[in-house]
Amino acid sequence: MPYRFLSLLSASYLSCFRGNFLLRACLVMAAIVTALVVAGSAQSRNRDAARTGGTWCSENRNDDRASFCEVREETIGGVNPLDVDAGTNGGIRVRGSDRGDVLVRTRIMASADTDAEARRLTNSVRVDTAGGRVRASGPDMTRNEHWHISFELQVPRTAMLTLNTHNGGISIDDFRGSALFHAHNGGLSLTNVGGDLRGDTTNGGVTVDLAGDHWDGTGLDVETHNGGIRLTLPKGYSAELETGTTHGGFNIDFPVTVQGSLNGRHFITTLGSGGPKVRAITTNGGVTIRQR
Repeated sequence: MPYRFLSLLSASYLSCFRGNFLLRACLVMAAIVTALVVAGSAQSRNRDAARTGGTWCSENRNDDRASFCEVREETIGGVNPLDVDAGTNGGIRVRGSDRGDVLVRTRIMASADTDAEARRLTNSVRVDTAGGRVRASGPDMTRNEHWHISFELQVPRTAMLTLNTHNGGISIDDFRGSALFHAHNGGLSLTNVGGDLRGDTTNGGVTVDLAGDHWDGTGLDVETHNGGIRLTLPKGYSAELETGTTHGGFNIDFPVTVQGSLNGRHFITTLGSGGPKVRAITTNGGVTIRQR
């Protein structure tokens, strides 16, 4: 809203009190000013509400080309297990919650020769959530036109998940269910997790940040071929720990008693009073384990 226009309306409104306008004109002017102020406030609220999607859209943005980004939301219920595939380019972020349904947020980014073409490309992408399978489909990509998607999901903490990415990472937070996950080019990040988690990546690091005093569930099994492993756990944590590297070093900031080893680069140890196995293995990369 142009501030000059508002100022003129306000000046005219105030002049009512100086007797320069008829009563009916003053009442009409008051209604106009009120409506404009309310509209301006609504626009401000809409801008504030869009900032979350705008922040997500600003990530990995290529300013060298015309582009367009859109964030969509959909709630689906009664889906367990849930199978999510981010396609060729895009990541998956999962957060466990107390909800009984699943909230799917999809970021669709497109680039083209013009902004209008990028917008058209984004509008052509369809997200399918039927039958517990979350997928995106869209027009064929050319040398000058590209699109990709990423997913953020809020799921029940005890859900059953299958997650796949090709060029993108996978993140799982605050979760106690079962998950089978695979990334080809992308890292794995697990925070405050339990349950039965099994996953791997070909090219990417693995970060695991545990909470509580023991692993709550069946266990953890994660691997990377090219990437380091960083495991952080509380002091006094209880679990059966298995870790190792073929080409890389170890950095552990607390003493452990090795119960089994292979060439000194693959070992098993009992943490605290033991429990389910926490396994994190890399082929080409270092292993760092920290207590907090």
